[in-house]
Amino acid sequence: MNSESTISASTPALADGELQALLRRQQKAFRADMSPTRSVREDRLRRLARLIDTHSGQFAASISDDFGTRSATEIRITETMLLQSGIRHALRHLKRWMKPRRVATALAYRPGRSMMIRQPLGVVGIISPWNYPLQLALAPLIGALAAGNRAMIKPSELTPQFSEALRAAVAETFAPDEVQAVTGDAAVGKAFAAMPFDHLVFTGSTAVGREVAQAAAKNLTPVTLELGGKSPAIIDASCDLDGVVDRLAWGKLINAGQTCIAPDYVLVPRGDVDRFVRALRSSMTRLYPAFRGNPDYTSIVSERHLQRLRDLVRDAGARGARIIEIEPSTDAIGRADRQMAPTLLLDVDDGMRVMREEIFGPVLPIVPYDTLADALSYVNQRDRPLALYWFGTNRAARDQVLVGTIAGGVSVNDTLLHIAQERLPFGGIGPSGQGHYHGEFGFRQFSKEKPVFVQSRFSGAGIIRPPYKRSIGRVLGWLSHLT
Repeated sequence: MNSESTISASTPALADGELQALLRRQQKAFRADMSPTRSVREDRLRRLARLIDTHSGQFAASISDDFGTRSATEIRITETMLLQSGIRHALRHLKRWMKPRRVATALAYRPGRSMMIRQPLGVVGIISPWNYPLQLALAPLIGALAAGNRAMIKPSELTPQFSEALRAAVAETFAPDEVQAVTGDAAVGKAFAAMPFDHLVFTGSTAVGREVAQAAAKNLTPVTLELGGKSPAIIDASCDLDGVVDRLAWGKLINAGQTCIAPDYVLVPRGDVDRFVRALRSSMTRLYPAFRGNPDYTSIVSERHLQRLRDLVRDAGARGARIIEIEPSTDAIGRADRQMAPTLLLDVDDGMRVMREEIFGPVLPIVPYDTLADALSYVNQRDRPLALYWFGTNRAARDQVLVGTIAGGVSVNDTLLHIAQERLPFGGIGPSGQGHYHGEFGFRQFSKEKPVFVQSRFSGAGIIRPPYKRSIGRVLGWLSHLT
């Protein structure tokens, strides 16, 4: 099935009224149990783990069919393993996350006491993308279920076989008023975003993220937006290229660059550009001795996306960029499965589309710089990225980059791996997103941290109630020093 297709007729798209009915059903169930016990939450998480384990082979096969070619091993590394790790982490720490927390009370209001209670929000909506269809549908669900919520998921129409497999697996595993996945085309996604969820998570492009945020705003629905943008990699003058170039190449080429936190361009000291290009070419061909026809290398998801990437390269070439094809194309190879070999671009400038748009594919511009200050200025003149990567051994330079840039997340001397750390939040800033999840950060994102003040029967608060006495000025002055 072509990856641009919508869901087959056997699973017709839901009308807006049907979506609203599903949401009302979950809302009613939540009102009947607004504070699920730890055992209920753990049961839901364990069922989610079983869903992943039981259907992992089917999911991998359907994802590969939707893409044209995608390695089952790569799917396991980038999707299944991350989800399993996230569930184990949540189960280990759920008791502590759920526990009410005492917080200090200002001296003037003692012996009253203060605490924070974490409550589930209600029903969480999740709109997931096509590039990591399993991970990005279920990773937010882990936090939502741990926090005690119900959830509805709208997977991408660009991976129709996987989306139907996920819908069926969720229906087997959860009651409809616990978790439900709904399939359909872009119109269903638009209606889904407009529903009055208690929280909405969207992962996808910045342009569509703006539309989702506007739709949610009509209901005052809080949103978590995981978007993209142009994530830079900075090669420091102190970098040992031979020791790290494979890490950069892997981060760029896994899923054929169709990763929201993939390096989008590389800043390289001007005198090291030629050496860097040689090292990177060698690394890419070492990781993938061939690209077309290689079952380890992922296809571009659709002809439309493949043509978009070719157009970016063509535009750059027409505007003066030097194009380096790692494996020059032929008409005889790679047409059917859309496996696009990596392309490096030199002599790029801001007038080229490839330097203005998120690439989302195996095309890598290389930008020379003279000083670290120049590199930081280049990054900071652009939208704040979802990820930033720095390679080097100079700690002072590393610290300068960490404090001198703002990004959603950072990996030092590697790529992508900050997203795998359950104790670190994942999320963007500004055009690359808002809000975050993973681990306890996801639990908190999908909870209401309700502040509670408990007054003591020995309270002296009566001294600040009317009718005010002549001494009230002195009393207030004294109290102001105790807060």
